[in-house]
Amino acid sequence: MATTIINPPANSKSSETNGMGFLLGIIVLIIFLALFFVYALPYLRGLGGFGSGGVQVNIPKNVNVKVQQTK
Repeated sequence: MATTIINPPANSKSSETNGMGFLLGIIVLIIFLALFFVYALPYLRGLGGFGSGGVQVNIPKNVNVKVQQTK
């Protein structure tokens, strides 16, 4: 008599998706966009060449630091 081995099908839930990965992807995308608008966009706008020309600071050569005390 021939021996027949029948393997049960694997328990794969790949066909039974409930959208949890899609939801997590959307949440991560929203967080990434929020961080981009809060941190990266102001940094990129602050770089030279976007119309801002930078900040110019003038420091005098001599500074009067004499303190006069009144009695």
